[in-house]
Amino acid sequence: MPPCPDYLVIGHITQDLCDHGYRIGGTATFSALMAHRLGYTVGILTSVAPDVDLSPLPPDISIARRPSNVSTTFENLYHDGHRRQFTRSQAGLLTCSDVPQAWRTAAIVHLGPIAQEVDMAIADCFPNALLGLTPQGWMRRWDERGLVSPARWDPPDALLDRADAVILSQEDVGGDREQVRSLAARTRLLVLTAGWKGATVYHGGQVRSFRAPKVREVDPTGAGDIFAAAYLTALHKTRDPWLCARFANCVAARSVERSGLHSIATQDEIEQCRARLDHGV
Repeated sequence: MPPCPDYLVIGHITQDLCDHGYRIGGTATFSALMAHRLGYTVGILTSVAPDVDLSPLPPDISIARRPSNVSTTFENLYHDGHRRQFTRSQAGLLTCSDVPQAWRTAAIVHLGPIAQEVDMAIADCFPNALLGLTPQGWMRRWDERGLVSPARWDPPDALLDRADAVILSQEDVGGDREQVRSLAARTRLLVLTAGWKGATVYHGGQVRSFRAPKVREVDPTGAGDIFAAAYLTALHKTRDPWLCARFANCVAARSVERSGLHSIATQDEIEQCRARLDHGV
């Protein structure tokens, strides 16, 4: 097993159905690629079928795989800026026993479920990490057709007490602002993303909103995962929840201008986002 990564993301690499066949996706994929582009050593704990082509991931991203005969597969259909999502298949649950012993001292741990596949108790494996949660996969259910809809998430207090940041979207909560307020009251730092509108940060009794840069949207898939990786890595470096939102907004905005795995911000774009912060933009 490779050495402990700086940034460990836990969740399924998905095999997403798109117009031209399949492509890998999921929080584990997009967040890992963004953290890697930001200069971190990266590990992924996942469950994915052996026939899935993972070659689009850089070879120095380490992958620990729980065996599975199937991969989690989604189909995303967009119309007028709204997404209809279908679950076509699902790989297995990831638990603390699946975490390589050598990886339990990772500096940043990102729990990124996308289909109820991460045991919430897995957080106990990382007592010293900066722990980030993107709970979208715990906030989804699907019907007999596979159509995904929001599900209310009521996590244990122990998990929210342990989390350094919880990042979710308006889509995750189905627009339920009461649920957002309830989670914010139980969480030291909560970030609510709203696509092109930007993000709102709840921290220390304060609520601040941050606009995203205006761009031409091509494909929003993965933008929230890219935002999360940018936010968590910046939080680990700066401990400034407000500055992190501005940086992550900028990086995520760059991502929607391209499609698929090509959406990851380039080094030049990352430096431009950092320069915006230096100039107070």
